[in-house]
Amino acid sequence: ILERRNLSQALDRVERNDGAPGVDGMRTDELRQHICRHPHELTEAIRAGTYRPSPVLRTEIPKEESGKFRELGIPTVQDRLVQQAIAQVLSFYYDPTFSTRSHGFRPNEKAHNAIYDVLDAADKGYR
Repeated sequence: ILERRNLSQALDRVERNDGAPGVDGMRTDELRQHICRHPHELTEAIRAGTYRPSPVLRTEIPKEESGKFRELGIPTVQDRLVQQAIAQVLSFYYDPTFSTRSHGFRPNEKAHNAIYDVLDAADKGYR
């Protein structure tokens, strides 16, 4: 999880995903600079067992259809980096064990793949 390459890929992913700042106010475009100024702070805290995720920022966004609100919890960008680094490693080990018909929230899977599976099953006579 803490290998330089994995953390670098996780950082790239967090920056690409962008997203709102968490409770600390740090934006995704500030994360790389923060890590460069404090290069070992995060990894040392994780190794020492002293790393603790920050509280999430609670916010509500309106639902278009109903006028109701959906509650969101926004983690800090540093916590997103840690989550992404962990997810990348876990995905490497667990993704091969998932059904080939499982498409949700998986790397390189798109909604179109699920549609193609449904069409394929229909062509084979499944209802």
